[in-house]
Amino acid sequence: MILSLAAAAAMSSGGGLNSSSFSLDPFDSSTSWGLSEDPSNSSSEPDGRTLTPDLRPATTAVALQEVNPWDVALCVTGTLISCENALVIAVLFYTPTLRAPMFVLIGSLAAADLLAGLGLILNFVFTYLVDRSVEFVTLLSVGLLISAFSASVLNILAITVDRYLSLYNALTYHTERTVAFTYAMVALIWASCLALGLLPAFGWNCLGDESACSVCRPVTKANAVALAVAFLLVFALMTQLYLQICRIAFRHAQQIAVQHQFVAMSTTKGVSTLSAILCAFGACWLPFATYSIVADSSYPAVYTYAAVLPATCCSVINPIIYAFRNPDIQKSLWMACCGCVPSNLSLRPRTSSDV
Repeated sequence: MILSLAAAAAMSSGGGLNSSSFSLDPFDSSTSWGLSEDPSNSSSEPDGRTLTPDLRPATTAVALQEVNPWDVALCVTGTLISCENALVIAVLFYTPTLRAPMFVLIGSLAAADLLAGLGLILNFVFTYLVDRSVEFVTLLSVGLLISAFSASVLNILAITVDRYLSLYNALTYHTERTVAFTYAMVALIWASCLALGLLPAFGWNCLGDESACSVCRPVTKANAVALAVAFLLVFALMTQLYLQICRIAFRHAQQIAVQHQFVAMSTTKGVSTLSAILCAFGACWLPFATYSIVADSSYPAVYTYAAVLPATCCSVINPIIYAFRNPDIQKSLWMACCGCVPSNLSLRPRTSSDV
């Protein structure tokens, strides 16, 4: 999604290849030659001297492309994302007890964020080590990033729906929400996101008309607006679901009079956590979604970088919010690292309704 931003930034900063600095034109006054007289001297008298350019000021005719610091930041972010989510996937894979529907959704989210991190790393490689004029490279990079980040957002939505249903249908949740049903929902999410990622390769791109490009080449302006609007709808749905979760939690707290003080404190903490989750998600993605709607390819590349970087940081936060805070995953991590579990770690079974 962010391919070719480095090229635009390099052109605007003058960091591209300057061919005039390496001109070997014999009539160029800036070139130093080995003869004291004019090299155009057509005298046929042999004097044992040859016309060879003096290359002492520059030993090579190819200049290395200047690395954009924004691309370095995105590559570092992608590396951090990959390491975090690879750890989550390894813990879930090698712990047989973590097979509940909730952990299936967490694993799917980790897989989406892992692909997003790898996509950011590959984008850096394609930008500086591969010929960007090859359309296949451009379409592969943007398709991977669209699929990965779309899957990440939809998996977050699926986790929110799962938490809501675990509270709304608390009595029938464990019989209705089977692992097979969860796998089917995850498969539907990934099929939809892969289809979105393939759209640029099927002609939904602006490679033939640069004026139709959005802030993220080669995605067209119309497609970028459609994706941004879809995200805003997802964010609105998540906000509504979290509000419903808070209402249900407060109602449960009022119904349990015996444990009123304990539940009230727990509910208040849960509401604060939900607010932090929603605010973090919105702070990461809303700037980029809004910018994609109002901006186009004529806007400075630095604005696009400034909007993209916070969006990628959402994949850094996701493992902390949805995985590393889970007591069961924490126990598995402690057992894998030091072979023991801290005594202060909660041993209460984790449910989907827990935040």
